[in-house]
Amino acid sequence: MNYFDLFEIPVQLKVDKTRLPEKYFELSRKFHPDFFINNPEKEKAEALEKSALLNKAFKTFQNPDETIKYVLQLKGLLREEEKYELPPDFLLEVLELNEQLMDGDESVKENIQHSIDNIQSSIYEPVKKIVEGYQEGITSKEELLQVKEYYYKKKYLDRIRQQLNGMA
Repeated sequence: MNYFDLFEIPVQLKVDKTRLPEKYFELSRKFHPDFFINNPEKEKAEALEKSALLNKAFKTFQNPDETIKYVLQLKGLLREEEKYELPPDFLLEVLELNEQLMDGDESVKENIQHSIDNIQSSIYEPVKKIVEGYQEGITSKEELLQVKEYYYKKKYLDRIRQQLNGMA
């Protein structure tokens, strides 16, 4: 059972979070191990497993990047610890930001943040329709591979953003 089946929602790259907490609490009550205390061991184990899966799913759905990662893994397009090759022009842009970060002081921090925001907007724009309009069986593998590239590029930018925030 995957996270989407558990929550009884279609597979999607961008989960609507408005009903998510309500569904989470409904399922939490349904699968809480305490309600299975007098049941056979097999049912207790299943309840514990579903409860753990529910918590992982809810945490994943709260984070848009983790949701994208999960769907790409579900589709067999992303593996844990995968070495993904990004385009050289993007890597050069990131390298320049890293150099500014290493050489810079507090005064360049705002410029770097602005650059990261601009790059992030530019890498999201080509996949925005795919992410927001994903439909199981209709969205192509090629479109999902574009989302995969976006995912890896964003990870690079997030690392720089973390370094930047660590300077504070």
